Amino acid sequence: MIVIATAHPLSPPWRKEPLDPNALHAGVWPHSAARNSDGELVFGGVSVSSLVQEYGTPLYVMDKDELVDRALRVKEMVESACKAQGTTGKVYYATKSFVSGHVVSWLSQQGLGFDVASGGELAIALAGGADPGTLEFQGNNKSAEELLVAMKAGIGCIVMDAPIEAARIQAIAEELGITQPVMVRVNTGVHADTHDYLATAREDQKFGLSPAESIELVEHVRTLPNLKFVGLHSHIGSQIFAAEGFLESATRMMATYAALLQTGEVEVLNLGGGFGIAYTESDDPQDLATLVGRIVDHVGHEAKTRAVPMPALAFEPGRIISGPPGVTLYTVGVTKPVSVSVPEGGSATRLYVSVDGGMSDNARPALYGAHYSTRIASRESSAAPALVRVVGKHCESGDIVVDADFLPGDVAPGDVIAVAATGAYCYSLSSNYNAMGRPPVVAVSDSSHELMVAGESIADVMARDQGFGSKSEGAHA
Repeated sequence: MIVIATAHPLSPPWRKEPLDPNALHAGVWPHSAARNSDGELVFGGVSVSSLVQEYGTPLYVMDKDELVDRALRVKEMVESACKAQGTTGKVYYATKSFVSGHVVSWLSQQGLGFDVASGGELAIALAGGADPGTLEFQGNNKSAEELLVAMKAGIGCIVMDAPIEAARIQAIAEELGITQPVMVRVNTGVHADTHDYLATAREDQKFGLSPAESIELVEHVRTLPNLKFVGLHSHIGSQIFAAEGFLESATRMMATYAALLQTGEVEVLNLGGGFGIAYTESDDPQDLATLVGRIVDHVGHEAKTRAVPMPALAFEPGRIISGPPGVTLYTVGVTKPVSVSVPEGGSATRLYVSVDGGMSDNARPALYGAHYSTRIASRESSAAPALVRVVGKHCESGDIVVDADFLPGDVAPGDVIAVAATGAYCYSLSSNYNAMGRPPVVAVSDSSHELMVAGESIADVMARDQGFGSKSEGAHA
């Protein structure tokens, strides 16, 4: 073990220099993560070398057992907390965090529903075997075509985001001869303690309606013969650690709920998701069972205070299920020490580590200033820690994968490094920037691996381009 006496002047204060830069922080890495006798990382019993040999890098790796276990535990937490308050609880997995046919199949078997927000997510959920009745269709701009497909399939609920949707859904439901359950999304005005771009319940933003507007829309929906109003929906943001935002939003939702009970039934309050996870050792999310219990108990308290029935509750976790089980593997191509002036005078060195992926497979650092943790995955090292910045190969100075962490100072070209907690919002936000193919996604479980989503080659990327050869072919037509 290497003892470091002084902090690195370029390191953020929350990033502690490790005694051992090979060690894995238990709150950040998958539970199955370990080093084998050769010093390389193993996930789900599968070594990094075998994964890289089979699939190459960059590579998304998903620990199936941890993902399924986390989903089941969240479901049990919600159901238990709701039962204690004399009501029922439902969990809808937020597919936007990461969805594939495998994930739908695995989580359907655990009894979860699915929150979909596009025709594509809907198609994957249906093709993956989800019961259409367990699906919620979200979104601020659901097209008539998407709605028709969803309603023909028998979707469980559509969450209305604007008054204009009422007539659109009513017309389709009438044409199909069905009664469509709907909810109304309420913008509670609660400012979650999170990044501005992730706070989706502010007044001046695209999602939802004010409580007063929501009440007005519900009253209108109740007059439409082919719509059945079932409840209210809210979502205050993402990657939230503190309970206060959830509790305040629930208070405002209960006020709207109580007002609507005066004129009709309200079955469900969907309080959304947004539960945060640890991306670095400094992150300290609340125990989820405690957090969920506080929210549900608060709703129960509000119901008693207002002398109204306890509603059924629903939650939409995504990141907390799919984030921690995922890691991304990269191969180091170039390392470069960069001397940086420091305010105290003099300079300090930051080691830039360039890898074969970047913002095309993880856009979150560029979008949100997100921080991640990294370790050498292909070997163990006795070298002293060095402050590194892991960067991608894209033509952008902001192409940063890990802004600041410590790796053994002998990290070198050819090393495979792993970045933790990339299961959520990495593959789902991936792109073909700089004409790079998106990496494959692989599941590991019980010392075996399985391809979940195929990667894209350069030929795959080019295949959509209709310009190759078209001029010469057209000239002879």
